[in-house]
Amino acid sequence: MIVVYIILFIIMMLFVFSIGMLRHYMPRREVLLVLLVSFLIGSIGGAFFLEPIYNEIPSAIGLVEKNMPNNEETLYLDLSSSIDIDELQKNLSSMEGFKSFKETSVSIPMWSFNEREYEYFNFVLSNIDSHYTDYNITSSGRIDITFEDNYTAAQALKSFSDWYKLVYGGTISYAQIHAQLVVSSSSIDEFKQVLLDRGIVASNIEGPVQDLENNTNSSLLTNTQFTLVCGGIGIVVAILGIYFDSFVVAGRRIKKFFGRKR
Repeated sequence: MIVVYIILFIIMMLFVFSIGMLRHYMPRREVLLVLLVSFLIGSIGGAFFLEPIYNEIPSAIGLVEKNMPNNEETLYLDLSSSIDIDELQKNLSSMEGFKSFKETSVSIPMWSFNEREYEYFNFVLSNIDSHYTDYNITSSGRIDITFEDNYTAAQALKSFSDWYKLVYGGTISYAQIHAQLVVSSSSIDEFKQVLLDRGIVASNIEGPVQDLENNTNSSLLTNTQFTLVCGGIGIVVAILGIYFDSFVVAGRRIKKFFGRKR
């Protein structure tokens, strides 16, 4: 498909070149119209045929990095507390390229805290469970709890739920579990697909492949800029067609000049 698109763009440029060669059969003022048409044809050809190829450059470069041995990618997952984490981990660990799966923290949405409630939760959270290593509370009512490596999100949520039921007499209906999945770079696409089939999309990906793709994306032109460049190519091709006869004559003169010197 890439070859076909490139050939089609070349055909469009040959058409532009042939239009330029008709300069001798048109008034001088029509040259500007030829350049304008050449720009439009180059822009359209670039947008339809070259831009899809251009946008695939980061993925193509990343494909090389994926096949490098020992490269690993870390996927950051935000999971609903209703998901069976043990079953998910068992399924992922059975796949080729699996390295590790670790639950890191939980987020519990509450209600918008007033100043007194905010201070109270900040004070009491450190005493609920000794396995909590860190926590963060926002005035909007979100509580983020980080726990020890040998602890699970289910255990962390149970501690908080038991305390909440004891103090407020209610239950926690929803929480979000944050986890890190480390996989081989060569297998990342398979893991993405398995997660997607379960309705899970990584919130962030870190690793040599992702870094390379991000750096490549940041260095590329935007689609608009690329289209304008293709339009500029159309103008250059048209100018080559317009002055083709002059270039041929100049080339012959140069060749003749060096032939005489010899």
